[in-house]
Amino acid sequence: MPNSWKVSGSYFETCNCDVACPCVFQSAPTKGACTALLTWHIDQGRFGDVSLDGLNAALAVVSPGHMMEGKWRVALYTDDKANQAQQDALTQIFSGQAGGHLANLGPLIGEVLGAKAASIEFHAEGKRRSMRVGDIAAAEIEALAGQGTDDVMVDRPPFAAVPGVSFVVAKSKANRFNDYGLNWEVSDKNGFFSPFTYQSA
Repeated sequence: MPNSWKVSGSYFETCNCDVACPCVFQSAPTKGACTALLTWHIDQGRFGDVSLDGLNAALAVVSPGHMMEGKWRVALYTDDKANQAQQDALTQIFSGQAGGHLANLGPLIGEVLGAKAASIEFHAEGKRRSMRVGDIAAAEIEALAGQGTDDVMVDRPPFAAVPGVSFVVAKSKANRFNDYGLNWEVSDKNGFFSPFTYQSA
C-alpha cells in the first residue's frame, strides 16, 4: 500500500427511504430496512504512482435496520476499464482497506458479498445523476426543486459517505439491483449528490 493516495470527483447515492433519508441524521430508515446504491466517479485520483483519473466505483448496501447498528451486507463493483494495478487501488480505497473516511464504515459491515470488476457508466448533467453497472444495477436521481432556483441542501450531516460537504437532496427515478441473491427495484425515493474527496491520513 502506498504512503499517500487521494481521489476526488462526483458522488451520488439513492436508497429506498422517503426523501430526505433519515439515516444521515442517525435515525431509523423509513422502511425498516435500507437498500442503497452508492456511486463514485473519480475526476482526479492517484494511489501512489497509479493514476485513477476517469474511473468509477459502486457499492450496493443492505442494512437490515438502523444503519448505526451495523450488520450491513455489501457488494463492491470496480470499473472494468481499469488495469490490474488500478483495480487493486480501487478495491483498497472503496472497501476501506486503504484507510481514510471509508474505513470508518468497516465496523458496520457484517458481510461482504463480493468485490468484482464490472462495466460502470456514470453521468452527471445539471441536476441529474445516473449510473449503470452492467445488467446488475441502475440508478437515476434528480435534484428536488427548492424555493426559487435554489437546490434543497443538507449541510454536513452527522452520518454520511462523504465527510464535510453539503449534499443536494434529490428524488430517484430508478434504483434497481439484482446480484448475490438480492433484488430490489424502487423509484420516487431518496437521493443525494455531492463532490467528494478521500485521502490517506
